[in-house]
Amino acid sequence: MKPARRLPLRSQSGATAVKAAAGSLAVLLALTGCTLFGTSNGGSNGASTGKADPSIAEAAPEELRSFYSQEVSWTACEDKLQCAKIKVPLDYSKPDGDSIEIAALKMPATGNKTGSLLVNPGGPGGSGYDFVKDAGATNISSEVRSSYDLVGFDPRGVKRSSPVTCLTDQERDASRAKSYDLSSDAGLAASIADNKATAAKCAEKTGPLLAHVDTVSAAKDLDILRAVVNDTKLNYLGYSYGTFLGSTYASLFPDNVGRMVLDGALDPSLSNEELTSGQARAFEKAIRAYVEKCLGDNGCPLSGTVDSGVQQIRDVVAAVDANPQRAQDGRLVTGSAFVSGLILPLYNDDNWPVLTQALDSALKGDPSPMLRLADLGADRDAGGKYTSNSAFAFNAINCLDYPMVTDAAAMRADEQKLRQESPTLGYFFAYGGTNCQDWPYKSIRTPAPVEYPGSAPIVVVGTTGDPATPVEWAGALRKQLGNASLVTWTGEGHTAYGRSNSCVTDAVDGYLLTGEAPADNTEC
Repeated sequence: MKPARRLPLRSQSGATAVKAAAGSLAVLLALTGCTLFGTSNGGSNGASTGKADPSIAEAAPEELRSFYSQEVSWTACEDKLQCAKIKVPLDYSKPDGDSIEIAALKMPATGNKTGSLLVNPGGPGGSGYDFVKDAGATNISSEVRSSYDLVGFDPRGVKRSSPVTCLTDQERDASRAKSYDLSSDAGLAASIADNKATAAKCAEKTGPLLAHVDTVSAAKDLDILRAVVNDTKLNYLGYSYGTFLGSTYASLFPDNVGRMVLDGALDPSLSNEELTSGQARAFEKAIRAYVEKCLGDNGCPLSGTVDSGVQQIRDVVAAVDANPQRAQDGRLVTGSAFVSGLILPLYNDDNWPVLTQALDSALKGDPSPMLRLADLGADRDAGGKYTSNSAFAFNAINCLDYPMVTDAAAMRADEQKLRQESPTLGYFFAYGGTNCQDWPYKSIRTPAPVEYPGSAPIVVVGTTGDPATPVEWAGALRKQLGNASLVTWTGEGHTAYGRSNSCVTDAVDGYLLTGEAPADNTEC
């Protein structure tokens, strides 16, 4: 099945993950897509029980006070870390109704604790629990970890937090092996029918939660999390989609914002189709940057000019799309799967050598390494087990957050526009409306600029070569927030903090440690 619609705004940990395979093709083929970083932390691993500060709970709306004042038990888990489940309302309009639990993971501060730093790595559908467990000690500086408890959480509908559930692992494999000619009436009808069947299974297996995995509800959960870690203000680090969750929080709870960093920013004012268009252009730009670098390296399988090198990639994508190929494990590699593998290393230029290896193999007739990259992006391990529900959560959250264009003629017109904006990948971004056309719940949000009247400054970070969240989105978000500073890194890949340079690290760390925002329009 073609990706259809904008690609997931992958977590920084997911983007960084491919780096583990950069050493050799043998390692690449052995990747499982699971934990890639160990954690080392000097904090206590003992259990603790904490009840929210009464003054914090008293500031909450009366109908939600029991959630804000709940007693939370943090138990030892994951080697020197602590885990907890936090109760939140299923439906905030009915706080006396059913509740769900949010899974959280704490990496205790290594020094004198000044507060908690809640972290969301992206998605939508990314696991903050896994981010802190696998990459917290690597991606976040030791100075910040000394002063803050790092708290990762799985947002509602994600992995450990009442997950959106749709297909079995075998059904997911079968779905990923399908290919549709969406430019034909028959192909479009087949895609819509399959998506409708999947949506029905999501509704059946997930239940009422499926109507309440929207970002506004997740932001309200975030305020309860702030309270139960006993912080009067929210200190928050959000990557990618996490910037949208963060800006949504800032608009709902402006007086509760503490120190907030939004890296790889999403522009809340854009429609789904505008976001898709921006990503298509940005990924095309990233491919050209990759090809230019590859042509200057030894062993590059591409040749000639940048234009000719890009054309060689287009040719192999078109060939696999027209005639899907078998990988060494016997699975079918469609054009969609090939593109999913192709784009994953573009999230971090440290991973470009992995893409070179996979392209070299594909040009020689073996798409297996590209399929392993696609598996890594889909959280499928070498044994065929899917280790997360990120794909289902991504769709469920977006179907609630964004109205979708579902008219066939309009989607075909959009396809032609996307092909012009991204001749290499545009087709694979098209027909997003098919994913939500028969979704059991309609969107509940109209995209609009975010409004933030709070007094605490927010720091927005953008990367000039970001393929998933184009740098202009960071500028737009900074302008909408008003009381904010923009830090821009001149570099390639998705997000900056934890993978760029000392200029970005110093700007972000200085703000998190002192509360003093860097100068607006800081360039790194």
